[in-house]
This record gives sequence, structure tokens and C-alpha cells, in this order.
Amino acid sequence: MIGANSAEARELFVRHAKKDGRSVAILKAVDYGDSCIVEAEVFPVGARNSRPTQPGPYTFADSQQATAFVTEAVEALMYLGCDVQAQ
Repeated sequence: MIGANSAEARELFVRHAKKDGRSVAILKAVDYGDSCIVEAEVFPVGARNSRPTQPGPYTFADSQQATAFVTEAVEALMYLGCDVQAQ
């Protein structure tokens, strides 16, 4: 990650979306001070390979922008019938 030192990293939150007891997505926000990264794991439905895909990471200028992104993603997942939990 550009300009990011792992010693400076601070995990802000993790959201885990499930549908019918099966993992759909995990979103994690990490603050690096000069930027905030949202990492995602998406579990494909019906795929033979049960390993998640990892789109992104998504880089934002600050935690407020990253939180807004995750909030919208969580709202969409809930609209689609997912149960979303904080971890």
C-alpha cells in the first residue's frame, strides 16, 4: 500500500455479510493515517472454488470516506437479504 506502514495501521471495523448461513462478503476498513483502505473478500455463489475473491483494495483519503463506502455496501447487502454483523 502506498505510503502505508503496517506499524501505523489501525483496524477500524469489520463487517461480515451472510445469507442463509453462508458467507457472502467480508469488508474490513484499516486506517493508515494518510489514507484508509477497505479490503473485501467476496464468496461466489455456486462456484466450485470455495475460496473468496478479493476485489480492491479500495483506497480513500480518510476514514469518513471509507465508512461511507462500507455503509452503502452494507445497505445494498441488507437490501439483497443478507444478515450483516460487526466483528
